[in-house]
Amino acid sequence: MNGLSKWFHNHMPTRESLERSRLLRPVAGRLMQSDVWRFNRRSVPRGVALGLFVGVMIPLAHFVVVAFVALFVRANLPAALAATFIGFPVFYVFLVAAAYRIGEWLFHLDAAVPISPISETMQATHTGDLLQRLTGAGLDTALGLFVIASVLASVGYLVASFVWRARVARKRRQRLDAARTRRAALQA
Repeated sequence: MNGLSKWFHNHMPTRESLERSRLLRPVAGRLMQSDVWRFNRRSVPRGVALGLFVGVMIPLAHFVVVAFVALFVRANLPAALAATFIGFPVFYVFLVAAAYRIGEWLFHLDAAVPISPISETMQATHTGDLLQRLTGAGLDTALGLFVIASVLASVGYLVASFVWRARVARKRRQRLDAARTRRAALQA
């Protein structure tokens, strides 16, 4: 194990420690189901995408939110929790600065268009209020955080899917090579 994976392994809560928690008793039945903990080609990318989205959008208590949502979307809980580390203060400062620039640019572009689709839609649906409440930031920054979270979640899903498929293909190649070697040894 390398240093980072060892650190994650030592600091991630275990299934048993979560089962004993008083705070988690209301969702303990769903939390203890194996599909939340099983690593497979669907749940891991889903968990990575969920963790990246929530880690960027919700600055505080994102572990609780991602754990709660992972139960209902059948995402891998350890992958989702690990992906929320993108929202740690060291990274979050840079994310907020980039989000402000992106949001400012989008609203500037929106003002240049005669019908202002972003502003009008956000006013009609009160999306701006929701984004501001979720992120605790101004409207420009909140919109930028939403864009960054959506892009990161999509890229994270694709990368996790690709890595998963590459890993499975590598293991399959190794099994086939081992079988060929055994067959060649038997024939010789």
